[in-house]
Amino acid sequence: MPLTPATTRQIKHQRHIKCDGFLREDGLWDIEAHLTDCKSYAFANRYRGDIQAGEFLHNMSLRLTLDDNMLIHQIEAVTDDSPFASCPEVEQRFQALQGKRIIPGWRRQVQKHLGGVKGCTHLVDLLSVAATIAYQTVQPKTTQNNNPPALLNSCHAFAENGEVVQVQWPDYYRAKKNP
Repeated sequence: MPLTPATTRQIKHQRHIKCDGFLREDGLWDIEAHLTDCKSYAFANRYRGDIQAGEFLHNMSLRLTLDDNMLIHQIEAVTDDSPFASCPEVEQRFQALQGKRIIPGWRRQVQKHLGGVKGCTHLVDLLSVAATIAYQTVQPKTTQNNNPPALLNSCHAFAENGEVVQVQWPDYYRAKKNP
């Protein structure tokens, strides 16, 4: 069901996020995430001068290279456009996630290494999207290998006592206990 019809309005800000998952020929996985922000109006920026309507305020990308166990082998963060000269200075800090696994508690791990002044809000936000796409990309293969499904208990639909798990992964189904 779509959203209800909106009232008459003018767009002022657009954010686009694109995320893709790739299987590499060496058996590893690349997850690429890209974020752009733009305004519908021109405005002055101390660092860049005038930013025109539709010009990127933010233009940032991430690439995570993972194995089947969601272990990060490489990570790259790039800031092509930003509102401040200092924004690209944090790109190298994302290397702190190399050797880490995307597992439950991922967001806490990201905040520990890159939260607040240690990172960039936009690139950190992309890491959450990239983690979701990593599960969507890698999970079908790992499920085929008779591993517990990575999505088990990750949301309401994948609850171990729910219909989806009962049908798709009956070996991992746990019936609800009666009170």
